[in-house]
Amino acid sequence: MKKILMAAALAAVLAASAAFAAPLDSFKGQKGKLDIAGGTAHIPVMQEAAKRIMAVNPDIHITVAGGGSGVGVKQVGEGLVEIGNTGRPLKKDEIEKYGLKTFPFAIDGVAVVLNPANKIKELTSAQVADVYAGKITDWKELGGEPGQIDVYGREDGSGTREVFTDKVIKDVTLAPSTNVVNSNGAMKTAVAKDKRAIGYVGIGYIDKSVRAPKLDGMTATQKNAAKGKYTVVRDLFMNTKGEPAGVTKLFIDYIYSPEGAKIVSDNGYIPLKKKK
Repeated sequence: MKKILMAAALAAVLAASAAFAAPLDSFKGQKGKLDIAGGTAHIPVMQEAAKRIMAVNPDIHITVAGGGSGVGVKQVGEGLVEIGNTGRPLKKDEIEKYGLKTFPFAIDGVAVVLNPANKIKELTSAQVADVYAGKITDWKELGGEPGQIDVYGREDGSGTREVFTDKVIKDVTLAPSTNVVNSNGAMKTAVAKDKRAIGYVGIGYIDKSVRAPKLDGMTATQKNAAKGKYTVVRDLFMNTKGEPAGVTKLFIDYIYSPEGAKIVSDNGYIPLKKKK
């Protein structure tokens, strides 16, 4: 009986291992390259998936670059990359111009962030809008320590910027003094180094180096975003020129697999199932 139980347990372990390995097994015997660029919120997920795929098959070469959502659309549309990532839905004219297919794979929240030395615990969207418009320029006006507010924003074409604009600051004209950075990572670094900074990043980028105050009474976590308790959210998309094939299709399928979904959630995002 003991041997039977041990054999059953071993079989269960082997079955579980096989199921876990199955998504990567599809890459065995394949060859080719896959270039990915665009939205920077996607980078941690894309890089981890690429690392695992190339570890099981060195005949596949995958590169992952940023540049923002606008770059992702342009480069995939012009055939410079196989997957162009965006942190916003494709626009109708982009789909028509390039013949793009889109694949939403994760939900991400966008949060206002401050330097950890800043003790302000809560802001409203109206206050943040006034900061970005240059109407509020000193932290004392928000209940903080006196000092100039150093405002950081994202470049034109950024999906993170588009969500932040649509759902937080609306149609304000940005103050000329706004410091522009070109990625979520660069934004996090800038705010982490500047005690007077205010910026915004995808929630998946928040760590001990930056702090997200409450916004309109909402706490910026992916758990709250998943439950609808935090509403500054957007989908993350992989986009291809026409229907994906070969290694590109295998990569997209891998992101939607259980192992891919775990990579998504481990990086602070909420995985989505592939639409049929």
